[in-house]
Amino acid sequence: MPNSSQISKIAVLTSGGDAPGMNAAIRAVVRSCAFYKISCFGVKRGYQGLIEDDIISLGPRAVNNIINKGGTILKSARSKEFRTKEGREKAYANFQKRGIEGLVVIGGDGSFTGGLIFQQEFNVPVIGIPGTIDNDIYGTSHTLGYDTALNTVVEAVDKIRDTAISHNRLFFVEVMGRDAGHIALNSGIGAGAEEILIPEEDMGLERLLDSLKRSKKSGKLSSIVMVAEGDKIGKNVFELAEYIEGNLPDYEVRVSVLGHMQRGGAPTCFDRVLASRMGLKAVEALRDGISGNMVGIADGKMTFTPLKKAIKGESKIDMELVRVSEIMRL
Repeated sequence: MPNSSQISKIAVLTSGGDAPGMNAAIRAVVRSCAFYKISCFGVKRGYQGLIEDDIISLGPRAVNNIINKGGTILKSARSKEFRTKEGREKAYANFQKRGIEGLVVIGGDGSFTGGLIFQQEFNVPVIGIPGTIDNDIYGTSHTLGYDTALNTVVEAVDKIRDTAISHNRLFFVEVMGRDAGHIALNSGIGAGAEEILIPEEDMGLERLLDSLKRSKKSGKLSSIVMVAEGDKIGKNVFELAEYIEGNLPDYEVRVSVLGHMQRGGAPTCFDRVLASRMGLKAVEALRDGISGNMVGIADGKMTFTPLKKAIKGESKIDMELVRVSEIMRL
């Protein structure tokens, strides 16, 4: 592996689902490279672009005015071909052709898995930056896009509550998060949801029904139930709503699935600053000969977690927040 005195060319790619803050991270990588007089290349469409040689040179002016943009200027795609040895050999040949000596991967656990295999097979130094709204990566308190997604959800639920109150309705609001309940738990508390259903805490249908009955008796005429997409109380949120409506006829039940709107939009200040810090740290790590790690944040400080651990580790739900949510539902 090249050491800090040798590395002169670094590539950056975004892979998997897009997240607000990815553009800010790309910008940080490019400008950090310029500061350290390292040539920077952007790989379009993730690992597929690496295979197809869809690689462009990026200088400081190429990333003007993208810090405030959602999505990713480098585009993102899932690549079946990169999962094959032949596909990865093509990608490495394109690396060698340009003399690229290090790779920054912005994405989630699937993206990190690809980067780790690439490093192990071809001895290419790789650093990961966690970019996913789900916040389900081990080794960091926040992933890029998570804070923005929370704010998007809270804003949407505030609007839904206006309708719920106006019509005495019970709304089930499904949010993203895969098998993690971070978005549902935090945005649920922030939006004042009466109930929060997350995969980590199996509430059960009867307990949910009893809780909603108590809310009705206490004088609540409308309610918001936040549901993480990975919650397993019902087969899906629509079936869950149908069950509740059948057992609580006094409530008019509606479902709102927020969907991909949670992934879009301008990143919050928090995500822009975090992306800038992570991008700089990733470039400096490659200069220092560090590889096979993910940049993260813990207690406000930049940290490193081995990619293998970040991929296999399980992000834990904050049980103190669960306690807060239970008390706040009264």
